[in-house]
Amino acid sequence: MKLSHIEHIGIAVKSLESAIPFYEEKLGLKCYSVEEVAEQKVKTAFFKVGETKIELLESTDPEGPIGKFIEKKGEGVHHIAFATDNLQENLDELSEKGVRLIDKTPRKGAEGLNIAFIHPKSTMGVLTELCEDPNKTANN
Repeated sequence: MKLSHIEHIGIAVKSLESAIPFYEEKLGLKCYSVEEVAEQKVKTAFFKVGETKIELLESTDPEGPIGKFIEKKGEGVHHIAFATDNLQENLDELSEKGVRLIDKTPRKGAEGLNIAFIHPKSTMGVLTELCEDPNKTANN
C-alpha cells in the first residue's frame, strides 16, 4: 500500500459560519472552498496548510454522521485522510489483510475526490479516510 501524504484532517464543527473566522482571522488561513456534499449530509470548508488541507465539517442533518458525532463527542477532530493513487487496490489489500472497512468501494466526496473510510475499530480508534484524485490518476 502506498500513501503519498496527509490529504486532510477533518474537524467537526457546529457552524461553519462561526468556525471559518477563527481559521481566517486568528490563524491567518484562507478558506478557499465551501461545498455541500448532500449524500453525506454535510457542508465543508477547506483551508490549505502546505500540502495538507483542513476540512471543517458542518452537519446538514442531525441524523447524519457529523450530526451524530457532534451529539456524542462534541466538536473536534473527526478523521484523518491520506492521499493515494490507487484507492480500490488499497481497499482490496486492506480487506485481504482483515482490516474492517466502512467502504469496500470508493464513493464521491468533497472536491471531486474518490473516498473510502476504514473503520476506527481497525485503526486504534481513529476514523481514517483514503482519498484519490480521479483527475490526477487519469493523467498519470
